[in-house]
Amino acid sequence: MGRSRWPCLLLAAAISLLLVGGLTAGAHASSATVSGSAVPASAKHKPKPKPKPKTIPLSVSLEGSAEAPPRVPANFLGLSFEVAALSQLASFAGGGDLVTLLRSLGKGVLRFGGVTADEFVAWKDAQHQRPPWASSTIEAANLDQLGELAGESGWNVLLTLGFGHFEPQAAAQEAAVAKAALGSSLEAMELGNEPNSYAAHGLRAKPWTFVQYDEQVAEYRGAIEALAPGIPLAGPDVSGSSAYESWGFGEAIYQRPVMLTGHHYPLGCNGQPGPSIARLLSPEIREAEERSLRRYVFVAAQSEVPFRMDETNTVSCGGVPGVSNTFASALWALGFMTKAMSLGVAGINFEGNPMNCLGYTPLCAPTPEAAAAGELQAQPEWYALLLARSLIGERPLAANVVSPEHTNAIVSAFRAPDGALQFVVVDDDVPSDHKLSLALHVGSGYHGASILSLTAPSPEATSGVSLGGQSVAASGEWTQPARLPHVPNKHGVITVEVPPSSAALVTVSPLVPAG
Repeated sequence: MGRSRWPCLLLAAAISLLLVGGLTAGAHASSATVSGSAVPASAKHKPKPKPKPKTIPLSVSLEGSAEAPPRVPANFLGLSFEVAALSQLASFAGGGDLVTLLRSLGKGVLRFGGVTADEFVAWKDAQHQRPPWASSTIEAANLDQLGELAGESGWNVLLTLGFGHFEPQAAAQEAAVAKAALGSSLEAMELGNEPNSYAAHGLRAKPWTFVQYDEQVAEYRGAIEALAPGIPLAGPDVSGSSAYESWGFGEAIYQRPVMLTGHHYPLGCNGQPGPSIARLLSPEIREAEERSLRRYVFVAAQSEVPFRMDETNTVSCGGVPGVSNTFASALWALGFMTKAMSLGVAGINFEGNPMNCLGYTPLCAPTPEAAAAGELQAQPEWYALLLARSLIGERPLAANVVSPEHTNAIVSAFRAPDGALQFVVVDDDVPSDHKLSLALHVGSGYHGASILSLTAPSPEATSGVSLGGQSVAASGEWTQPARLPHVPNKHGVITVEVPPSSAALVTVSPLVPAG
């Protein structure tokens, strides 16, 4: 028997003698007295202290740029809905919380398009009755209400005219009524939804290329110009950046739109492996979507026509429950937005379905009764839009991020007109025993930093999301806390810690504001 065990045996014997001597209060006593001192019973089995989370350092410094990127446009933020939802959403102009929700994001663009614009919804007036292929219609009264919604909210409208069924005269009549109803709130009109895919969906016979598309668009534009001259056109609204290099250049050259448009979905509903949170937030998906953004922006820059991502979200085909309606979608959306801003995208519209809270959507009605009353609920993605509002009007900066270890984090930097610096940090990593420690090298000309955190119980969470510890109220309002956590500037470096599966907006004010 080794010598090291003797102290343990002696202690055990002593305790046994004390127990036999009646010094305990019984099997359920809360404490024992040894040598006149009370010792909690729980002290016999103290739980091991939790190890401190591992800290992964990131060094962030700002780089100079030969050419200053454009400021984030005032109407950068946007929502996209199916044309089939237009009449319902437009009716909320006079009730419900949609106007309040939209106002909370400042100015923006409401886009109505999607597959229903081409295949299910038709224009109806005295000269045009509902055609056999359509299951519903849009009428002048709907567009009047839409004009009221735009006026009350301060948002503009990007409207898709049906192009899947070749009906230029009906489209021209709708365009004329929409122009009168929307006035200065009309951002632009698009012809069709993803027209590059019409042949695959049986809406056009082959061959169907940009050449045939351009010929038919010219007929539509002629009819529209005859009834309502001067309507701004946007397009080609392609299904993805792979089709954009040919369709985008063609649109810019031959149609000269006020903006180029296209779609992006990082995950396909029928893809293999199937959609998941891990894939949505993976470095591979983040890299692929940056390549997609760069293709779009390249065509826009070469054509000198701004590009707007007028439809995007997590998973195509309406989204996938457990992915599209979770906090992970907010992390994805915020990272995607800041990358788009940094690359010079003019705006972005997140697709949604106000009647389906289980798929992708920034806003939805949780019950039919709520839908009838216009009472929409902020979904996790909405919080990403709320945070992104703070970046409107700011100029993206090049940030150099260095870490000795691999991280799944996105760091973006912006400069406000008053000289303040804003850093957006999105940590896509799953919850674990580590946290990021960012050393922001800002120099001595700045105060410390305030931190606005975007958090939730987990990436899978569908509720409990907060921004700055605050949730969106039932009225649709979100109020930033009067006081935010603050960290000091020590010798030109500000150190900020960010847990995994969260995001933060770090604001650093200059000692002397810019004039």
